[in-house]
Amino acid sequence: MNYPLYEVENEIVSLLKNALTKLNYDCEVKLEIPPENMGDFCFSMLFSCTNCKKMEKGKWVAKIDTHGGYVNFYIDGKRLASKTLDSILKMKEEYGYLQKKNKKIIIEHTSANPNGPLHVGRARNPIIGDTLVRIFGAAGYDVASQFYLDDLGKQVAILTWGINNIDPNNITLPKYEKPDHMNVGFYQEANKLLEEDETVAKEIGEIVKKSEHGDSKTIALVHETCKLVLEGINESLDRINIHIDKYVPESTFVKDKSVEKVISNLKKMPYCNEEDGALYLDLESFGIHGRNTNFFFLRNDGTSLYATRDIAYHQWKAKHADMLINVLGEDHKLEARQVEIALQLQGEKILPKPVFYAFVSMPGGKMSTRRGRVVYLDQLIDECVERAYGEVKKRRGNELSEKKMKEISEIIGIGALRYNIIKVQPEKDIVFKWEEALNFEGNSAPFIQYAHARACSILSKKEDSVKDANALLLKHDSELQLIKKLAKFPLVIDEACKGCRPHIITTYLCDIAAQFNQFYRDCHVLSEENLELRKARLVLVDSTRIVLRNGLDLLGIVAPEEM
Repeated sequence: MNYPLYEVENEIVSLLKNALTKLNYDCEVKLEIPPENMGDFCFSMLFSCTNCKKMEKGKWVAKIDTHGGYVNFYIDGKRLASKTLDSILKMKEEYGYLQKKNKKIIIEHTSANPNGPLHVGRARNPIIGDTLVRIFGAAGYDVASQFYLDDLGKQVAILTWGINNIDPNNITLPKYEKPDHMNVGFYQEANKLLEEDETVAKEIGEIVKKSEHGDSKTIALVHETCKLVLEGINESLDRINIHIDKYVPESTFVKDKSVEKVISNLKKMPYCNEEDGALYLDLESFGIHGRNTNFFFLRNDGTSLYATRDIAYHQWKAKHADMLINVLGEDHKLEARQVEIALQLQGEKILPKPVFYAFVSMPGGKMSTRRGRVVYLDQLIDECVERAYGEVKKRRGNELSEKKMKEISEIIGIGALRYNIIKVQPEKDIVFKWEEALNFEGNSAPFIQYAHARACSILSKKEDSVKDANALLLKHDSELQLIKKLAKFPLVIDEACKGCRPHIITTYLCDIAAQFNQFYRDCHVLSEENLELRKARLVLVDSTRIVLRNGLDLLGIVAPEEM
């Protein structure tokens, strides 16, 4: 896919290489984006670059100058306008997408303990994960999402015991009649009994032990429990436009003896030691110090640990993909490093790339599923939609039906939730603030959605055919700046993909929406008397609509036609 800006970059690199060859200078040619009004691309020179002023201009480069050790390149705006708008209108919903790479990627995300509803603290995981799936897909990769199902751990054992031993009449009915909410009460009550009653603790421990030894009857019982909770979790994910391609149970790797093989391999390592019958790897020589130096992979009762099974899971994934990405909470950094070292020691070539995220918090403190002190994702979704409804009713309550207001509110509320989480770099903390999420004027989903709706409204009122519109008539600075931003969409997707940085997409879309509003203020569209110029501006409006829609889709956000 030969997008205009890729042609520009190739031409500039070629011009620079020719100039550097003549100067007998050999260096890597890496282009940068200069400050505003300093060109469209620049190249840093480590020596006097006076001679570069004499470089020949190509079909894309209109002007070259030097400033402060940089060579600055200015693109031919008219040519860029014509080629960019033509490319957008031809490719439509595929504009921005990159060439197929014939590489398979597995992105593991969410992977929450199936013992209750998803809570706000970890809401970033599925949203970051799903957005990465969309971005990598747009970048040309064959992508699959996976949820690693913890069906062997203590948490699901507690829930399984609770559902099968506690009288439902002793469980407080939840606000939500969803299976994850209906069953989390059993988990919370069983947790209390676990701490108070040794018999309960012993029975739950037996479920854990039998599961980890691969007892099929016990695992089947746990799966029935997990199935109920996952049904509710999937309802929540579906509402915020997230789909998981494959659920991979942890027990798979106990049943197929993969975990036994991992244990056998690690036992042979020179770093393997024993403590009270349990086995561990001494990882001090790998840069891990203090109480975390010892990485236990086998308990003294002969059962494996979660991390041991995680190693087997990654070995299995590596056989089915060229790249592995894991979306993990920042509290998993140590374990992720331990697993990576264990994989390297066993000669694995495809190692997981972790994307760590800090947790989301609401004003009011920490949350705990076990103690019932938690804000659930479903509550956050409902609150977003409810507040969006208030905004829609305030602005258009006299124009729209109740049904239409609710439809728009759902779109705006879900969009606000996803955008507000993605716009912050994953490693930075988020305190979810309503005034930011539902801001119709700032860096928010409603601001971008409104720009898309405005473009749709303009196009719905056009009376002229835009066939054979002449993009060369677009000369106003607001028009040319908007076109330059639209042209960058493929580069933005590429950058977001390479760095696993989904927040780059939000910044870009906000810039597009702001520049579109500037264009709309500066340039008449429907009221423009010059027919040919009006047609060209309508094409620019349609191109902006397409890029906004495509960009919002990468964020899992609906682009509404009216708001």
